[in-house]
Amino acid sequence: MEKAKTIAVNIALIAVIAIVLIWGNTLYRQHAQFDKGEKALAAGDYIVAIAGYESSIHMYTPGSDLVERAAEKLWSIGEHYEQAGDMDKALIAYRSLRSSFYAVRGLTSPGKEWIARCEAKIAQLVKIQQSQPKAP
Repeated sequence: MEKAKTIAVNIALIAVIAIVLIWGNTLYRQHAQFDKGEKALAAGDYIVAIAGYESSIHMYTPGSDLVERAAEKLWSIGEHYEQAGDMDKALIAYRSLRSSFYAVRGLTSPGKEWIARCEAKIAQLVKIQQSQPKAP
C-alpha cells in the first residue's frame, strides 16, 4: 500500500511540474508576441503588429493582463484603419481580434464582450463596403 501511495504522489508531483512548465512557456511566448506587436506598432507596421497581438491572445494564460492589452491594441488598429478609410485592413484587425478569442475557447470562454463588439463592427463595415460602388 505504501508503494502505491508513493507512486501516486510522484505522479501528482510530475503532473503539477508539467503544468507549471507549460504555463510558464506559454506566458513567455505571450510576452514575446506582444513585444513583437509593440515594436511593429512603434515602427508603423500595422499588419505585423496585428499578427503579434493576435498571437499574444492565442497564447492565452489565465491571469495575464496581456490578453486584454493586446485586444485593446487590435481594436485601436482597426479604428485607425477605419478612420483612414481603409475598410479592408480595418476588417483584418477586427476579424483577427474576434478569431483570437474564438481560438482560445475551452473550459472557459474569455473575450465574449470583444467578440460581440467585433461582430457588430464587422457587420457595420461590411455593410458600408457593400454600399460603395466597385472600382472598374
